[in-house]
Amino acid sequence: MAAEQPVKASNPAGLHVVTDPTPAETEPTETHDNEPTEAEPETADVEPVAESEPVSAEQSEPVREVESEPITTAADPAKPADDQAPRPVAVWPVMLLALPAFVAIWSGWVGLGQLTGFGIVHPLPGIADAFAINTAITLPIGVETYAAYALRVWLSGQVPARARRFAKYSALGSLGLGALGQIAFHLMKAAGMTSAPWLITAAVACLPVAVLGMGAGLAHLIKDTHREVQR
Repeated sequence: MAAEQPVKASNPAGLHVVTDPTPAETEPTETHDNEPTEAEPETADVEPVAESEPVSAEQSEPVREVESEPITTAADPAKPADDQAPRPVAVWPVMLLALPAFVAIWSGWVGLGQLTGFGIVHPLPGIADAFAINTAITLPIGVETYAAYALRVWLSGQVPARARRFAKYSALGSLGLGALGQIAFHLMKAAGMTSAPWLITAAVACLPVAVLGMGAGLAHLIKDTHREVQR
């Protein structure tokens, strides 16, 4: 008993100090090996196993994704493919149609020129006296050639609006003058006239100058617009 009581240490300052008691030794409990231990019977609930259904061969195989092939529509022979450039329209039928018109226009202008004072001249006197030219051919070459060129500039769409507008009106004007010249020649020819009236002669004499002026003006407009684009 004396050993179990806590020992009070001397405290000169008057403080109360409590020392921890030593833990009591626990005595081991005795077990009897001879006594049989009754084990509680454990009963496990066994769930009945469901019978597996037979799996077909189709279901057992993994499903594979089938890549869909691109659907191509049948090509329409009437429509050109995108990668094929469209064939240009043939222009040789127009040349074939223009040949008889050229012959008629040429003969009409030459005949009108002869009725209005155009004829054979020697353009190089003293240099080549034998060289002679009929000035009546200048009418069809000048008027009809300018009309065709101005029509091309107007319909091309490759020039600005100012040049296109000038080409449009000058082309229509040249075609109109050509038609009036043909009408005048055939009327005078049918009437048996050997010379044209002075009004018709004056108008026909001004045609080369008018063609030169319209051609030079159109050329300057096209050249000026090209300079503006480069700037």
